Amino acid sequence: MDMQHTRFSGTSTDSTLSLTAAPLLCLEQNWQSSLFGRSIQQGQHELASIADEAGMAIGVTDSCGTLLWAWSSKVMRSSAEQVHFVEGGQWSTQSVGTNAIGIALNTHQTSCVYSHENSMNSVRDWVCYATPIIDPKTKQYYGIMNLSAKYKKHSALGKLAVERCAELLSQVFHAQQQDCLSMNLFGTPQISFNQTILTITQRQTEILCILALCPAGIQLDELHYALYGDREVSLTTLKAEISQLRHLLKGGIQSRCYRLNCELQCDFLMAEKALNAGYMQTVFNLYKGEFLPKTDSPFLRAWRDAFDARLSHYIYHCQDANLLLNLVNRAPERLDAIERLLEILPEDSPYLDKVQALLDHS
Repeated sequence: MDMQHTRFSGTSTDSTLSLTAAPLLCLEQNWQSSLFGRSIQQGQHELASIADEAGMAIGVTDSCGTLLWAWSSKVMRSSAEQVHFVEGGQWSTQSVGTNAIGIALNTHQTSCVYSHENSMNSVRDWVCYATPIIDPKTKQYYGIMNLSAKYKKHSALGKLAVERCAELLSQVFHAQQQDCLSMNLFGTPQISFNQTILTITQRQTEILCILALCPAGIQLDELHYALYGDREVSLTTLKAEISQLRHLLKGGIQSRCYRLNCELQCDFLMAEKALNAGYMQTVFNLYKGEFLPKTDSPFLRAWRDAFDARLSHYIYHCQDANLLLNLVNRAPERLDAIERLLEILPEDSPYLDKVQALLDHS
């Protein structure tokens, strides 16, 4: 079922019109030490130079739309500071209504928002371009690249320019990448190490997931129970599985108290973080299907059940049909989202019959 949308609203028009600036959040203290953070630090001078020459402001957000780094040319600096286009500014549609960062975050496509299309009056003399930063090999999503200019300075090449900036950051990212484990486990699982797809068993996938969810480490007997429960599987079998994984990850699993000691990027951890913060656009975009539906691990089943329960709670309280349509388009098995859509879609919606058909065939 193809359901494409051009605009997403996360905040009512009245509330965003009254805003004069994006909310300011405190960034995590260690964000600069991550692979993405190091890449931003390495590439910021070249990115700032591009914005300076064009008389624009440029910024890079995390996966939830919060600016991790921003730089403004002289002509944009005062205005950017006033509207909080600065580090810590939160630019999801949920926070500030329609804007380029928020739309790119919602759709994972390049967006352009002209002055009058911005929900906040304070940026209605801006034209903004934004594009998602996604690793082309691993499909891992990291954040949003944004370029903004005053309306009189905007360019027809703005979309190409922001996509080029994202490509530049990706090149720096690849140069910085060392011993990085990427796991996308919503929907069809894909696990890669240093951008090489790993062909591993279901059990080995589950071991990596448990270790990812236990960053402080886990003892062998605890890992055994988390993986197998009460099933009669020897510790020797588990040790053999870990040994194979350690070889694939070039020693990236620490012994004794077992933990991952390589760079880690996981869609389920990003989704959990976004869910904790209440950024549902990010959660819905990361969710592409059920998390490890065939797992027998009691630990992972408990995590999945808790995540799904929290997700369902938000779905049943969601007022934004576009967000739910986007979710159902990627995960048509979510009956809770289908049922909620049938409750909130207007009677003249072109999607109503399609959504009803999904329910009838479920």
